[in-house]
Amino acid sequence: MPLGTILLGLFGVALIALGGTGAGGTLIHDPLLADTALSWIRYGHGKDLATAVLYGGLGLLVWAWIRLGRGVRAELVGRKAMLLTIGVWMLPLLVAPPLFSRDVYSYLAQGQLALEGFDPYQAGPSVLPGPLTENVSWVWQNTPAPYGPLFMLVAKGVVAVTGTSLIGGVVLIRLMMGLGVVLLCWSLPGLARHLGGRPAVALWLGVANPLMLVHLVGGAHNDMLMVGLLATGVLLVLERRHVSGVAVVTLATAVKATAVVALPFLVWVWAARLVGSRRSRFVRAAGWGVAIFVTVFTLCTLVAEVSLGWIPALRTSSTIVNWLSLPTALGQFVHLVVNWVVHVDEGIFLGITRGLGMLLLAWLAIKQWWAARDGGPEAVRRAAVTLLAVGLLSPATLPWYFSWPLVVGAGLAWGSTGLVLVALGSVWMLLVTFPSGDTALYSWGYLFLTLLAALLAAVSLVRPDPLRLSSRPVEDFLLPRMTR
Repeated sequence: MPLGTILLGLFGVALIALGGTGAGGTLIHDPLLADTALSWIRYGHGKDLATAVLYGGLGLLVWAWIRLGRGVRAELVGRKAMLLTIGVWMLPLLVAPPLFSRDVYSYLAQGQLALEGFDPYQAGPSVLPGPLTENVSWVWQNTPAPYGPLFMLVAKGVVAVTGTSLIGGVVLIRLMMGLGVVLLCWSLPGLARHLGGRPAVALWLGVANPLMLVHLVGGAHNDMLMVGLLATGVLLVLERRHVSGVAVVTLATAVKATAVVALPFLVWVWAARLVGSRRSRFVRAAGWGVAIFVTVFTLCTLVAEVSLGWIPALRTSSTIVNWLSLPTALGQFVHLVVNWVVHVDEGIFLGITRGLGMLLLAWLAIKQWWAARDGGPEAVRRAAVTLLAVGLLSPATLPWYFSWPLVVGAGLAWGSTGLVLVALGSVWMLLVTFPSGDTALYSWGYLFLTLLAALLAAVSLVRPDPLRLSSRPVEDFLLPRMTR
């Protein structure tokens, strides 16, 4: 049992939670620390100290994750040890302040809107002033909710229980999103069996990953519930429980619309198992799939007592402007060059490049879908590729969006190069947002340092002690063998 590595990661997440009390997405009026002897932790040198503690915890967590990854690659760490590790590392994050994001306050404010009879798909949180609304980022104060009916039902239920208690609301909504972690821990080993991978690797990539733990659990993002339902639905379809699988992926879509991308690929998996011509098999599978989707989604909408207004509200995500979205990056670069000669509004360039990005995304998605027409594991792999394209080519992209393809593809057979690249991307994406939730994507010096840190972590996965700082033999870096 890799006890030392587990404890190292636990110490890291404990420091992250502790530092988050001063450096995370803190409350404007905190009932726990305001007017107490500890209020200094959120200002000046106190906040600097909290930030240092948090980043120290991040370093320890990444170090522990890489050490664990070495044991997983060497087949010295199995599924049971991974599940124990995930449970231990997640516990401190359940009661931490929101980390690297303030979105959870928007969730609570939108739930309050729905509970009070307002349409969250027509009004922003600002129409209902109060403790929940005042903590919502100014960007989203007047923005309708872009989330599906199932998530609005969850948010409304949380506010019905916790009222205007922000601390209680954050903890409860994080626990509700934690259901996604449970679903991932159940489904990823099964996906690995079907897709040719190894359960321990799938859990290491898709759940124990610091990007998943810190951003999705610590940040309390609804993406965690969405990807948990998505992975579960995909596994059910692969295990020939087609109706249940499509229904669960529909529930994932009713949390966040991105999950719908997987459904056309799952239709091919279903169709491949029917009899008859390819056309007749596809028509029957697609017909059943559409019927299940419409039925489940309609029930979610009726139970949540909301409209379909969240669909047009999806365009509000374009408010986010950063260069993680490749079309946005291109638009910003062209605007920068043109602006050297003549001043032109940036929005013109963003509109053009984002429109072209959506056309390219549509072409890639259709190409991947058609190439998946034989069904089976190949359809799931191509669904993961398409979700990666969604993250890269959508008008707006945030670091945790890359959890979508990561989860669907975690069960594939990964080689050393692939694992190193995923480790590099995961660690870097973990760090490109400041703990308060503000973006770091335009702090170039900081980004350079984070890239160096991510490179060091990724290389350490396959080359222990790449800086040659230790005199210990390489074998000492591997973990004791355990029963898998």
